[in-house]
Amino acid sequence: MSDTSYPLRPADDSNNEGDRNGDPATWLPNWMKPRQDHRPKQPEASPAPIEETPERPLTQEVAPGVHTAPGPVTNINSPVDVVAGVIEQLILETRKRDVLEGEELNREELLAQPFVRETWTGTWQEALDPDTGGLRAPVLVVVAPRAIGATTFALRLLAEHTAPSTTLVKLQADWKVPSRPRLPLELRHAFQLDLKDPDTDRVSAEFLAALGKHAEDLAGCRSHLVLTVAQEVWDVPGQVSRTGVQVLRLTESPAADSVVEAHLEAGGHHEPAEEIRTSKPALSQLRGLNAVAAVRAAHRIVAVWEEHRLQQKAPALLRTGTDQEPTKTFEDRVLDALSDWRGELDELFGDRIVARGRTDRSLALEDRYLLLALAVRQSAPVSVVSAGARRLQEAVESANGGTTPGTAAQTAFAARGLRRRIQDVGATVDGRDVVLFDRPAYGRAVLEYVWDNYETMRTPLLDWLAALVDRPDPTDPVVQTLASLALRHGTREHLNKLAELTEPDLLGAVLRTAVHDEHVGRLVWATLYQWADTNGSALTVVATCRLVLADPDVGPAAAKMAVVRLRRVAQKTADAAVRQSVLAAFEEVARRPVGRARLVTEVRTWQQANSASRNGSLAFLALMTVDSPGLPWLLSAEASEIDVQRALTELLGGSETAIETISRITAWIRSCSNDSDDYQQLRNQLLVPLRGHRMFQAGMDLMQALKGSVTAQGVDIAEDFYQHLVGSPFRELFVPESTVR
Repeated sequence: MSDTSYPLRPADDSNNEGDRNGDPATWLPNWMKPRQDHRPKQPEASPAPIEETPERPLTQEVAPGVHTAPGPVTNINSPVDVVAGVIEQLILETRKRDVLEGEELNREELLAQPFVRETWTGTWQEALDPDTGGLRAPVLVVVAPRAIGATTFALRLLAEHTAPSTTLVKLQADWKVPSRPRLPLELRHAFQLDLKDPDTDRVSAEFLAALGKHAEDLAGCRSHLVLTVAQEVWDVPGQVSRTGVQVLRLTESPAADSVVEAHLEAGGHHEPAEEIRTSKPALSQLRGLNAVAAVRAAHRIVAVWEEHRLQQKAPALLRTGTDQEPTKTFEDRVLDALSDWRGELDELFGDRIVARGRTDRSLALEDRYLLLALAVRQSAPVSVVSAGARRLQEAVESANGGTTPGTAAQTAFAARGLRRRIQDVGATVDGRDVVLFDRPAYGRAVLEYVWDNYETMRTPLLDWLAALVDRPDPTDPVVQTLASLALRHGTREHLNKLAELTEPDLLGAVLRTAVHDEHVGRLVWATLYQWADTNGSALTVVATCRLVLADPDVGPAAAKMAVVRLRRVAQKTADAAVRQSVLAAFEEVARRPVGRARLVTEVRTWQQANSASRNGSLAFLALMTVDSPGLPWLLSAEASEIDVQRALTELLGGSETAIETISRITAWIRSCSNDSDDYQQLRNQLLVPLRGHRMFQAGMDLMQALKGSVTAQGVDIAEDFYQHLVGSPFRELFVPESTVR
């Protein structure tokens, strides 16, 4: 495609410039109206334009960046270097703002991902300039219902129809409301941004109008922005017409069977793909799924295929008594995995009154508790399953106001035996009394069915699940179940309820499993931002952000959002325990080079703003703990952007931070005490802030902390600091304890 940039809109239409090879409409993008030239046309004297062919290109590169043209060249009477300078200055100004962060995407990887275009062919062509094959406008807005694949459409469009030299970036909308100043601007970049949160992403006519100016800036940078907007956050009435902004609409997903086949083939799963193609029941199950559900179905099919292969390979002698039933075919397993079991669950949770001649399949109340316990833990000892069901029953009865003592035990004892009940809800018990409920998809369907159909059960379910968690591990299936149920309807309502029922560490693990989900991740980040202002939820925010930042593969956008929320907690909290938790989180961040760079930015921002910022001081305290051979890391070239002496002056002068700072300075001094040069250099650096105004108490506290410490040469460090800090006329008045015999 063409790599020609979009021309900047002229500032003054009265200054009519010469056209380029005739009619401006032949070279201006179709979203810019050519200016009307009212001068009388002169007779054409120039030769006919030379057409470009593969054998005869219009230009030929003779050196890097130098091209020759076979015909006359039309000069553009405009200061190109001035325009370039304006763009560079504009980019520099944009970088100084708090713009959205994103992650760079690999174009080759995007192009290699499975993609089904058939339903979107018309909309796809509508986005393209028929002459250049590039995008028709610098800003493209794709409005679509949720979960039909709009993000995939946008990223693939950018991957195929932007220049190879263009950097592709997926942005994260970490804001309270859409704002043009928060949008980044860089040369040859293609940005993609999802707007789907009803609380923070509503697109108004005013924001759309502001995008017109941003489109002009993007055009000057040869860059693009594609916004994918959920239908429910699109608040722009009527037809939309903005210069440089094109609005497209997607209404439906690609066919689910095509999406599944594409994903299976792309993953090298050719055998299951062929099985699905020839299975009418499986294709029937897939029919009507949206794009997101179809991709999840493909993942389930792969998991079922692997289970099927393992089952076939397992020697018959190694199979337990629970495996003696006829082996399920792959098609049977796929149908189980794809089914939502609504019909079966309607029977199990239906009325116990049935017509004559029909089997009563409705479960007794205690069996419903048992089924839920099995749905969470697929395989566990009988005693664990029984205890889980009993605790759920107690939680429900407690939520309903309690029962008469002994009633629950009497009801359970009068019911059928546990083994029979376990078999009735679809599980088996082997000879070692281990329950096997090998139906993970069915278990998920059971939990979702109860959640959707029994509103009064939601709070007891959350309470019960929280009590089942042994440790706050994001990989725990119970933690994952908590996250999927609490966020099932895409609202904050049940997150707030979960916050009332769980400890901060557990809730942090639950939210950690959700922040990277493309559908509810933004909602979780927005909730954490709100909770950062609340003392009762601040520890949860810190716990979640610590888990996110501890991930070695965390992307820059997610890391920034975590640091922003830690910063907000530090600024808002007055609780010493919360402050210490933020400091501990920053210390963990400081252990990694990438994390140190983020904290340096926090400290630099603090010092540039010249304000009393808690997060800036905490970031500096965390950086003081970074180990480094020789002098402290903060005195190295890597931290040259930080004014260390200024930061120490401020921290030593504060009652909250002086003690923490002195303990870290003491560790610095002792780590350098074996090298006389390092020790003297560090001492001289520290003397500057210690001689400042109101530093007497800090100096005395430091000398007290250094009591008993000596250098490798035998110098008493407390005495040495005393000799350098206290003038000779005052030494007799102020004698450190280390010198007292």
